[in-house]
Order: sequence, then structure tokens, then C-alpha cells
Amino acid sequence: MIEINNLVRKFGNKYALDGVSFTVKKGEIVGFLGPNGAGKSTTMNIITGYLSPSAGTVLVDGIDVFTQPKAVKSKIGFLPEQPPLYVDMTVWEYLSFVFDLKSCTFNKKAHLNEICELVKIADVKKRLIKNLSKGYKQRVGIASAIIGNPEIIIFDEPTVGLDPKQIIEVRNLLRSLGKDHTVILSTHILTEVQAICDRIVIINEGKIIADQKTSQLNQTLGQNNRFRVKIAGPNREVLNLLRGIHSVTRVTQDGVRDGDAFNYIIEYSGAVDIRKMLFTALASRGWPILAMEGVEITLEDLFVKLIDEKGDNQ
Repeated sequence: MIEINNLVRKFGNKYALDGVSFTVKKGEIVGFLGPNGAGKSTTMNIITGYLSPSAGTVLVDGIDVFTQPKAVKSKIGFLPEQPPLYVDMTVWEYLSFVFDLKSCTFNKKAHLNEICELVKIADVKKRLIKNLSKGYKQRVGIASAIIGNPEIIIFDEPTVGLDPKQIIEVRNLLRSLGKDHTVILSTHILTEVQAICDRIVIINEGKIIADQKTSQLNQTLGQNNRFRVKIAGPNREVLNLLRGIHSVTRVTQDGVRDGDAFNYIIEYSGAVDIRKMLFTALASRGWPILAMEGVEITLEDLFVKLIDEKGDNQ
């Protein structure tokens, strides 16, 4: 259990964190989200004892990270955004060095071989780190974080700079680690949490603006009143007609022209399904509907909405 209570961190007159509080239960995979500069890395550095807060406390299994830092650090594996790799070492030399730094009591050879197999770097363990690809370097960083089998693993932007194939591989690895560890994944990429996390905590401008299970967030913010429709008709006139339908709040053109048809994203408010009104209005003008489908609200949409709502309330 991690308990973060009213964290404040000031840099000069600027608040990087302003009263941040949340908990992480044992066995959870929690996505810690926010735009660049929101306070994610500052929070991670405080949890891991690399940075002191201006106020507030962090408890790990009831142990205060600031009064008993060594006891807490033995429970945490941390991968910062820039893994602290010694690039002139081989992978095995570096992992052996980290093993000794952590004063691990496992059988070194067996433990490191197990980790190399888990993160799929066994085939490069004799190579110099500086000669590895970005993806492999990231895997070495992950391996160093899980040496000693810590109960809690914290990853700060683990997929930054990776190509799509590498991102998928790292996601699968994080998902696998989540079966046996408590994981905090700090990222500004919202699709990461859709793929991996049980719960998300969203921070913006140093304050928590949402804390929900991933599966429940859509329900919290309302129904999905949005769909995509392909209509054959004059583009400008169709747009004007769509925007004039009762309860329609927004219409945007989506995609390229398909003959005399265009795709539109229609958003509407209220509980009334507007599709019947849409059909009647278009039929009266002789503009046929060629396709229609619902459009799910993504976490990107929800994030933007939360930021906007927070701004409106200030």
C-alpha cells in the first residue's frame, strides 16, 4: 500500500505539486497521467525518495519514505524517464553492478539470468550497452528496476522514443510484471493505460483532477453521444442542416471525400436519440445515409474534457 498525503512541492514561487493525495493498493496497476509539466515526474521522484517535498507525506506499507528511506527503497524498483545506464559496461556487468548496489541476497547468477529471460535481453547480455538500440536500452533499464524482486515498480514514461513494435513489446512486459507486483505507470500517453492499467489518476498543474477505475471513467463523465455518418449530398448544405438539428452540439467533417459523400462526426446532448430526426431531415432533402456507426469516447477525449471542466470551475 502506498499512501500519498497532501504533497506540496515548490520551486521558487511556482507550485509543481499543490496538495496531491491518492493511494495505491497492493497488486494494482495504476496509470498516473498528465500532460508534460503536470507534476508526474516530481511525484514519482518524491515517492522513491529522490526528491523531498515542501510539505506532505508518503507512506509505503506504513513506513515513511523520508524518516526511513532505506527501508522504503528496498521495496521499490524505479525506472526514471532517462534510465541511468553505464553505457561502457556490458549488460551483464551493469546488472551485476546494480545487484551489488541493492545488496541482494539471491543467488546472483540465477537471479540475473531469470530477469534477462523475463525482459528478453538474454541474447544481448554480453554486449556493451552503448551499442544497443533504444528499445533494448529501455529493457535493460526495466531489468535493473526489478532486480531484487521489489514489491512495487514505478515506471516514468517507459515507452518514450520507442518505435511501435518496441512499444507493444514493453506494454506486454509491463502487463506481465503487473501480475506479481504493484505497478505505477507514469505517462502522458493515454492509450498506455487503456492497454495496461486497472485504474487511472490524472494530474494537471500539480493537482489531481480524476481518480477512477479505467472501466468506470466513461460512465463517470456521461453517455457516449457521438457517432459517425456518411452522407451523400452537398457538403456545405449538409453541414448546415446537421448543425441545425435539435440537441446537436457539434458537427465535424471526418475523412476524405468518397464520390459525392462525406463522413461527419455528430455529437449531441441529452438522452434523446437524434438518429430518427437525422434520417427524416436528410430524407426530406434527398440526401441518403450510406453508413452510420457509433464512435467510442477515448481516454484522450476524456482527458481534454477533464482539463476543460477544471478550467471552467476555476
